[in-house]
Amino acid sequence: MSNSRRNAIMAIAFLVNLVPFFVAAQSKHSNRKGEFYFSWGYNTEWYTHSNITVNQPELGNYYTFNHVRGHDHKGWDEGLLSKALTIPQYNYRLGYYFNKKKGLAFEINFDHTKFIFADQDVRVTGKLNGSPKSVDTSIAFNQANGFYYYLNNGANFLLFNIVKRWHLYEDHNENIKIDVMGKAGIGPVIPHVENSLFGQKNDPKFQYGGWNVGVENAIRATFFRYAYVEFAHKIDYARYSHLQVYKGRARQAFGTYELILSLGVTFPTGKKI
Repeated sequence: MSNSRRNAIMAIAFLVNLVPFFVAAQSKHSNRKGEFYFSWGYNTEWYTHSNITVNQPELGNYYTFNHVRGHDHKGWDEGLLSKALTIPQYNYRLGYYFNKKKGLAFEINFDHTKFIFADQDVRVTGKLNGSPKSVDTSIAFNQANGFYYYLNNGANFLLFNIVKRWHLYEDHNENIKIDVMGKAGIGPVIPHVENSLFGQKNDPKFQYGGWNVGVENAIRATFFRYAYVEFAHKIDYARYSHLQVYKGRARQAFGTYELILSLGVTFPTGKKI
C-alpha cells in the first residue's frame, strides 16, 4: 500500500473515531449559543470564456488572447486514495454560527480549483516585438508550439462569507436534520501561475492575484447531531491581475460554476441559552 493511500485511510479513520466523542458533547451542550463547523470536500468546475491580456514592456509586447476556453482538472476522478488529499481539486469550510436562533454565521471558504488553457486555436490581437503595426491572427496554442497557461496548482478562490441557514426537517430524536444554506462573500484569489508564451517560460509561483466574489447554495444533512454531508453549487466571479509571465504581467477575468461535495463536523460552543 502506498504512503499516500495509507495516510488517506488513517485520516478518514481518525475522523470516524472522533464522532462518538462529539456526539456525546453535543448531547450535553445542544442548547449552546454558538456553533463551530468544519468540512472538507472535492469539487468540479465549468468556466466562462475569457480574454487574457499580456503586457511585456521590455519585449515591446501588448496583446490579448481572445475568447479563451478553460477547463478544470479534477484529480479525484483519477483515484482519490492513490494520491495526497490536497492534490485533487479540494475545498474546505470553517465557520461559526454567532446567532444560532437566526441561523447566521461567518465562514472562511476556500476552493482549490484548477484552470487549464491549452490545446486550442486562439485569436491574438495587439502589438508584438515593438512593431507599430497591430496584429490580428490565429495561433495553435499548445505545448508543441511553445504555449501553455496553467493555474493548475490552483486558481484558488478564498472568500469570507456571511451564511444564512434555514431548517427543513428534524426528527424527534435529532438524529437526522436537514438544512438549506445560503452564502455570499468576497475575498482574494491566490493563484499558482505557470505559463509559456511564444516559448518563453515564467518562474512558476503562488501569488496574490486579484479578488473574487461568490454566492453559494447548499443542502446539509446532519446525522446524530454532529457529522454532516453537504452538497453545494456555487457561482464565482474572479478578476486576476499582475499575473507573472516572462518579463511582464497578465490579467484576465472569468466566471465559474462549481459543484461541491463535502463531509464535515459541527459542535456547539459558548454560553447556554
